[in-house]
Amino acid sequence: MPNMVTLMGMFCGFYAIVASMRDEYHMAAIAVIVAAVFDALDGKVARLLNATSRFGMELDSLSDLVSFGVAPAVLLYMWALEPFGRIGWVAAFVMVACAALRLARFNLSADGASAYFSGMPTPAAACIVASFVIFYNHLMPGEGAPFGIYIVLLGYLLAFLMVSNIRYYSFKDIRHLRRKPFGLLVLILLLFAVIGSYPEVMIFVMAIAYLASGPVGYLISKRKKQDGDRDEQKNYGV
Repeated sequence: MPNMVTLMGMFCGFYAIVASMRDEYHMAAIAVIVAAVFDALDGKVARLLNATSRFGMELDSLSDLVSFGVAPAVLLYMWALEPFGRIGWVAAFVMVACAALRLARFNLSADGASAYFSGMPTPAAACIVASFVIFYNHLMPGEGAPFGIYIVLLGYLLAFLMVSNIRYYSFKDIRHLRRKPFGLLVLILLLFAVIGSYPEVMIFVMAIAYLASGPVGYLISKRKKQDGDRDEQKNYGV
């Protein structure tokens, strides 16, 4: 059962590639987001059924490379990067390569059991691309992609964040939320209500907020460390 869920996610990624090649960018973006939902479910299903295995972990990584490496890169290239020629397809390839590197590093590290990921997870990077396509099509229905160099920069930015050491919250450490289950339930209901009312906008806003959370958290922690070093130097009379 967990492997079937993983394969459904891979199917969504493959469909996103096919839809992108047919210029059905909105459907391709939705397929990438659905693939992220399946990716979030397969591990939980495996733990619930006590069916975790090494085979499942390897299959999940291969599925992630298709759904969150190749699919969003093809989507971004066909939607906006193709007019840039070599610069465009190189940016798309860098996204795929960095997604593969990110997944390989994840498999060798202890990120899966940590409250934070080292680098942006590949599903989040893919959902940023997909949500941007959906958001733009919602604002400018029937118009082409916003061709500009910043689209190329977006591809390189996502690639860099995936292989960086910037920490991103994994949403796996929820022990502090269990103390207030009623408040958490109300928060979840409000979140679903807002997303359901304006899905094209809210999914994009949430994706951008998650993208920014890593660099912002890095700058805050760096500032705190510098303040701590100054206080320590003052204590020693330096």
